[in-house]
Parts: sequence; C-alpha cells; structure tokens
Amino acid sequence: MSILDETYTLADGSPIPKLGLGTWMIDDDRAAQAVREAIEMGYRNIDTAQAYGNERGVGEGVRTSGVARERLFVSTKLAAEAKDYDTATAAIDESLATMGLDYLDLMLIHSPQPWDDFRGGDYAQGNREAWRALEEAQTAGRIRSIGVSNFLEADLDNILAAATVAPQVNQLLVHAGNTPEALLAYCAEHDILVEAYSPIAHGEILDNADLDAMAHRYGATVPQLCIRYDLQLGTVALPKTANPEHMRANAQVDFEISAEDMAALRRLDARDYGESSAFPVYSGR
Repeated sequence: MSILDETYTLADGSPIPKLGLGTWMIDDDRAAQAVREAIEMGYRNIDTAQAYGNERGVGEGVRTSGVARERLFVSTKLAAEAKDYDTATAAIDESLATMGLDYLDLMLIHSPQPWDDFRGGDYAQGNREAWRALEEAQTAGRIRSIGVSNFLEADLDNILAAATVAPQVNQLLVHAGNTPEALLAYCAEHDILVEAYSPIAHGEILDNADLDAMAHRYGATVPQLCIRYDLQLGTVALPKTANPEHMRANAQVDFEISAEDMAALRRLDARDYGESSAFPVYSGR
C-alpha cells in the first residue's frame, strides 16, 4: 500500500491522509494545475491558507480533479490577523466562497499572533473569539474538523480553557534539525495531531552532508529521508511543490528509518534557513 493511501485518525474520528500537498508559494494561476496533477498521482490531502493567496486556484483544482469531493481532504487556514469573532466569521465565509466548496475538511487558525507581531503580544482573547467562529462553522457542517497552526503550549492552553471542541490539529514547523520535542509531547498528551509543514526545511537542508550520507544508505534522497522522518514521528507530512516529478518522488517513502538513525535525526540542530529566515514562520522570534 502506498503512503498516499495511509491515514491517521483525528480525535473526532475523521481520517486524514498521512502525506499531503503543501501549496505555500504556489501562485494562484498555477495552483489548480498543481492540485490536479497531485490528485491524479493519488494525493488526497491538499493544504492551503488565506495568506497563500491561492485558495481560488486550489479550489478549482479540487473541483476539476475528477475525484469525488468526499474522497479528498482539503484544508485552509484562517488569516493570522483575524482576531475577533466577526472578522473570523466573515473570513470563513470568504474561504468557502473563494474555493467554491460546500465544506472544508479542516480549517486552522494560522498563527496565535498576526504575522507582523509573530511571537509578540497577547492575543489570547482574539484567539478565543476566532476559535468560537470555527466551532460554530463546524457545528453548521461547513467545516468538518478544526485546529490551529504555530501554536505553542501556552497558546493551546488558552484555547483548551475556553473551547467546546478541542483542537484536532496543530500544524508546526517540524523537520530533521528542528524537532520540538516538548511541544510534540504536549500535543500527543492532548490528542492533537501534528501536521509538519516544510519537512525539507524550505530546501535549506538539502546540502547537509550527514543527511545525504544517511539517505544514501536507504537508497533515498534527502527530501525522501526528511519526509519519512516526519512520518515516523507520527506527524502528517506536508511537502510543498508544484513540480510533478517532486510530487511523485515525495510519495516514494516506502522504507523504515532505523531507531538509531531516528535518534540521530532527533538530536540534529539545523535551523539556519538562509534567505527564508525573512519569513515570520522561520524568524525564530
């Protein structure tokens, strides 16, 4: 069985494919074709966000893929700046309209802070209000599962203290060289599935000689090793690409990293993201 056929089960009972297609930095006019090509290869988990500016194209790709909607798992993210109930409610409506979909399988709060204040001020009340909007959309059947992204333990505590429904997912930067052990353990303790975005460290880890040597032992590439690492951590892996060859290669991870190598990868510290450090999610602030 291909990794594309394997699923985890969220705490609410919903299945979610273990490997998905990330669409960050895929232009809107290219997104539909990329999504169609991924789905044709067998991808069933498609991830986007309001902040990516490509929800229209992603929705078009889903609708024109030729695969029944109920066989696909489609996620988007509420803009990080939506920190009040009315703004969040309107943004949920806008995502569904922009994508042309009747429902979403998963919607996340993209960040506990607006991007221009990432890891900055106190937005606890705003996050609770945004969460209430997501809960109501879920009750109405417009979103199947709800969650968060880039939330630390204190951010999750804030939601859990006020929530009717606990977050099902926390989407985080997790890759060989950046394994947030305490946060992963917290999420596991609270039945929150972690989705790992940028499993290849935004490409910056491709030149790591140690990883190259390890990948070679498995007959794999560095990206395949990194994706397999995140899968063996028990996370959903969301490599982003519009390149069909890369999509195909990213799904060829039918090997097992040894316990010794997993331990070495967990110890690895490789968080120099080069030019990508300019993005808030990599800033380390």
